[in-house]
Amino acid sequence: MEKRKLVVFTGAGVSAESGLRTFRDSDGLWEEYRIEEVATPEAWRADPRKVLHFYDLRRAQVLAASPNAAHRAIAELEAHFEVQVVTQNIDDLHERAGSSKVLHLHGEIRLARSTADPSLVVPVNGASLAWGDRCSLGSQLRPHIVWFGEEVPLLPRAAEHVAQADVLLVVGTSLQVYPAAGLLQFAPAGCPVYLVDPGNVAVRRAGVQHLRRTASEGVPWLAARLVNGEA
Repeated sequence: MEKRKLVVFTGAGVSAESGLRTFRDSDGLWEEYRIEEVATPEAWRADPRKVLHFYDLRRAQVLAASPNAAHRAIAELEAHFEVQVVTQNIDDLHERAGSSKVLHLHGEIRLARSTADPSLVVPVNGASLAWGDRCSLGSQLRPHIVWFGEEVPLLPRAAEHVAQADVLLVVGTSLQVYPAAGLLQFAPAGCPVYLVDPGNVAVRRAGVQHLRRTASEGVPWLAARLVNGEA
């Protein structure tokens, strides 16, 4: 029998439980850096070395982190569903937990791309991407990250996945970061939508079942219910 399609949309709350800090959780600061200084195209043009150093710090943190119970439970659902993860997170914890289909809306910290040809993407070996590291075309490499003010090129593909979902699970996101937060509206009519987040999330879709638990508590519990046909 064909497996039902389960789309899992994850945000910073999943990675936070693995010790990864976010801008939103620290009042717009990350290790004393402001968003405008390190996460915009303007910041890159003004001081690329500062931007590269900032992402070196984040990459080192990701490399030191481990998947938590939520990441593992999502990966284990592949035994029962066709699982597509759509994440706002730039870490690779879903992949390390065993998820085989992960779409990173906002890029990936362990990849770099050419400043001459955005389609030329290469892995970053280790924690550092330095000024002077160049692509095969001879141009400086930049973090493969969607910065504030840039388009989200994978958004249409993410919307297609959500539109095909039999079940939609949203985990660890405030649903405040647009355009990604609008993905819920693409879920088919009658598609069960579950939200796992301990906060008071403003949901602009009727019928969403909100489980007010952390990701590492709520996702394994809900996953068991989904597998048993109880949710």
